[in-house]
Parts: sequence; structure tokens; C-alpha cells
Amino acid sequence: MNEKDSENMTAELSTKENYKTTSAINEADLIILNTCSVREKPVSKLFSRLGTINKQKKHTARIGVCGCTASHLSEEIIKRAPYVDFVLGARNVSKITKAIKQKGFVDVDINYDETTYLFKGFENQTYKRKINISIGCDKSCTFCIVPNTRGTEISIPKELIINEISKAADSGVVEVLLLGQNVNNYGKTFSNKNIKSSFVQLLRDISKIDKLKRIRFASPHPLHMDDEFIDEFSKNKKICKNIHIPLQSGSTKVLQDMRRGYTKQWFINRCERIKEKLPNVRISTDIIVAFPTETQKDFEDTIDVIKKVQFDQIFNFKYSSRPNTQASFLKTIVTDDIASNRLEQVIQLHKEQIDKKMASTIDKSYEVLFEQKNKNGDFVGFSDNGYQIHSKNTKDILGKIKEVKITNFHRTYLEGLVS
Repeated sequence: MNEKDSENMTAELSTKENYKTTSAINEADLIILNTCSVREKPVSKLFSRLGTINKQKKHTARIGVCGCTASHLSEEIIKRAPYVDFVLGARNVSKITKAIKQKGFVDVDINYDETTYLFKGFENQTYKRKINISIGCDKSCTFCIVPNTRGTEISIPKELIINEISKAADSGVVEVLLLGQNVNNYGKTFSNKNIKSSFVQLLRDISKIDKLKRIRFASPHPLHMDDEFIDEFSKNKKICKNIHIPLQSGSTKVLQDMRRGYTKQWFINRCERIKEKLPNVRISTDIIVAFPTETQKDFEDTIDVIKKVQFDQIFNFKYSSRPNTQASFLKTIVTDDIASNRLEQVIQLHKEQIDKKMASTIDKSYEVLFEQKNKNGDFVGFSDNGYQIHSKNTKDILGKIKEVKITNFHRTYLEGLVS
């Protein structure tokens, strides 16, 4: 999401204000930090990074702070770092050209509606495109700061999404990644109350775009993974069979404390149903260990889900308290040593599972969209089900989908030969 916001800001500045990008800070007239605030660490790094940039930049260069930390800290950023010229919240990306023209500009309105704003195009990837389908979040997870920084959920009209993807496909894009805080809740709320659609309907309409070959999305919410959604995911040939399903905790009690809206049994059932229909599907997840109320039994429930589902990728974190969230007021029963130990257990278990899975891919074949060429000459791409695959080839295969037979494996990627 932040990458897409950065692309939108770059597009606005390059087409309306004649800016172009540079990789050298000391050459830049404008430097923007687009921030995250989901965890504490990125926030703490912000001011250190700002201080470094202020020393490196040329005297006349302007600095802006955008994104979720901007929404969260607002004017405090300029108070703590007076050399910052403007602060623009995550829900106010379309105002970037206005922000750069006013010293001290601050706009962090999380109720601002950008769902019908037509951003100019900026493409830093030739064959793939990120497409926003909604903004904000209507959930109230007790650990999460996102509703306080991105506002309530509003879906982007389907016609605008279809039009953007159609133009992208005409320009050579073969794969899109649909973005939303909870993509499968798409259609619940539109600015225009007369608009009706669901996520499944949106997927069906997008798949009708002839030149588009692949559809990915991030991230669906387990609560909204009904049978219709799973059936469409399974049978629609353009939807890539790689899905991210955020677990957060395997304990039903902790899930209730987190206000996630589903149980351990529901989550396992949804994953089992997907695997029944798609044996080669790859499932990734998010896991938070050491939530304030997490007992040893709760943690063991998380381990149990990892063993049962056999995730292909896990983004795992120790709980990080965020300001003004309900969980920040809970008294923790978990020491930092216990939290670190639990995180290490998750990491080690998953490594064991992944090593077995990667080894099992030898001699199997996958359809791979090749996206880039490394300095060593390897072409790199992703299979339909999300494996990163490297292959040497004498012909240029960038932008092409090729069948690849796997010859070697590593923990994070595979190697193979193009058929």
C-alpha cells in the first residue's frame, strides 16, 4: 500500500510539477519519506533518518513526511524536526502538489475521500501493476493503529478499477495486484450509495480483460472468506493460487481479545477447504506472538495452527504496542524474554517446514512470469503460486510466462530450466 502511495505521489509530481526522480539525496530538490506506523520500530527510525537527510541535503531542498506516521504524529513531526517542510497523511496522497508549495503544510484528515480521484500514471514495473481497490479499514482490531491513520473503509468504484486495469493491460501489463486493507470486504461501502458490487463480482469482471493474464490480491480477511469467495479463488484460472491469510494468533481466546472476529477452528477450516480444492496452493500469513493476554496455552495453539496449516511464508513479529489502540491499555502477562523465545520457536518451526517444502519441488514444473534480469544473467520471476524462481536463458524472456522445471532449491527461491 505504501509503495502504491509513493507511486501515486511520484506520478502527481512528475506530471504536474515537472519533477523527476534521483537516487542521490544531495541532488534532490524534494525529499519525501513515506512512512509506516504498524509497528514501533519504523516510527523510532523516522527522526534519526530525518536528521541524517537534513545533513546530507542541499540547502534549498525541501523535506516532506507522508504516510501513516504522518497521520499519527501530525504537527508533532515539525515540532520535533523544524526543518521538515510539510506533513501529509496516508489518506491525503492526492494533495501532494498542494503540500509542496506551502511551508509548514499539515493535512492528516483520515476522513478525506480519495476513492474517485484519478491519479496520474507512474509505472516502475513494466509487467506488473499495483491497483488500489479500497482505502481505510472498518475493523477494530485491538492491536492495530491503521484505522487511526487511514480512516474508515471506502471502496473505489468498480468502473474506475476496471478502466485502470484495462489501460495497464493495453500497455503491456500482464499481472495486477489488488490492494486493500481487507480486499474481500470490497463493496461494503462506496461514496455513492447507489453503487453495488462484491469482491467476487469484481474478480469476475477483472478476469474478463483479455490481455490480463494474472490477478493477485492482498490481503483478504479470514472473517470474510466465505464459500463463494473460496470457490471463485479456486476455479478462476486468472487468479494466482497464492494467498495471504493473516492469522495473528492461533488461540481463539486471544483472537477474541484482538477482536479479530473468527476462531481458531474457522481459520483452520478455511485453509483446509482451500487446500482441498487446490493441493498446490501456497498460503502465507502474519503471526503476532506475546500479545498482552497470551498464555503459554495460547501460544501452543498458535504452534498447533502452524503445524496443521503448514504455511509457505510467515511474517512473524513480537507484539508491538501502538498508541491509542485498545491493546495498549492491557496489562501484559508476557516478559520480553518469553516473547523473544516464543518468536524464535515460530521461526525455527517454520524453517523446518520450509526446508522440506522447497526440497519437494525438485523436478516439478511451474508457470513463471519473468520480471527482471539479475547482474549475474539470471532471469527472475514468480510462479502462479508464488515461488520466486531463477533461470538462465539465452533468449530474452522478460515479460513472458514460461514453464520452468525446478533443478535446485534454496530456502527463499528455486532454480530451474525453461522448457
